[in-house]
Amino acid sequence: MSQAVEQQRTMENERDERRVAILRHAFGGLPSLVLPERQLVNQLGAGRPVERLELLVLRRYPRRMVKSPNFEGAVAAACGRDETGVVGLVLWGDEVDQVRTGDVVRVLNGWCRRNHGELVVSSGRCGTLEVLSS
Repeated sequence: MSQAVEQQRTMENERDERRVAILRHAFGGLPSLVLPERQLVNQLGAGRPVERLELLVLRRYPRRMVKSPNFEGAVAAACGRDETGVVGLVLWGDEVDQVRTGDVVRVLNGWCRRNHGELVVSSGRCGTLEVLSS
């Protein structure tokens, strides 16, 4: 079996395990998978970096166009959850078109801030957002 096929199967298995764990928790069961190297929503803090966070996207709101000194392009809000809670998610540029409701996404090297009293995460300029499933 080729390395690409093997890697694809590994990603699909990981994605499916994460989705099952998140949904199991959402509907009252216990999570089946806890990876030590990833963060959980209940470990986030405003002003602290997001090293690796995986979320099930519950809702993606409509895009809007912004123009500011720091960014010009499409922006959309979303919300996601893991086994420990719900958090807001900001999608920038191409991320807006990639992410849909029901996707499992991974935010790497992003940021966490507080907006209107609620925690919000994003990949920001230096991080990345990966869609693990669609």
